[in-house]
Amino acid sequence: MAVKKIPLRQCVGCREQKNKKELIRVIRSPEGEILIDATGKKNGRGAYICNDKACLAKAKKSKALERSLNVSIPEDVYQRLDEELSHIES
Repeated sequence: MAVKKIPLRQCVGCREQKNKKELIRVIRSPEGEILIDATGKKNGRGAYICNDKACLAKAKKSKALERSLNVSIPEDVYQRLDEELSHIES
């Protein structure tokens, strides 16, 4: 019986490889919008981040999310991500 591979992705904040399901996917849609992809199936360029505010802070400080998505990210997107993390942690 074949063992199913678990898809791993790298967090843009801490740079650790983790199970794809544990991470939050942030995408740049074909229209250029920055969205949080809860399903993991939306079209667009994706980057992954841990469910951790420290990782979000690191990604913001190093502009890692902006580099992965090849676009500058407005402050309100970071605030939405921060709120999303608050809901997940509680």
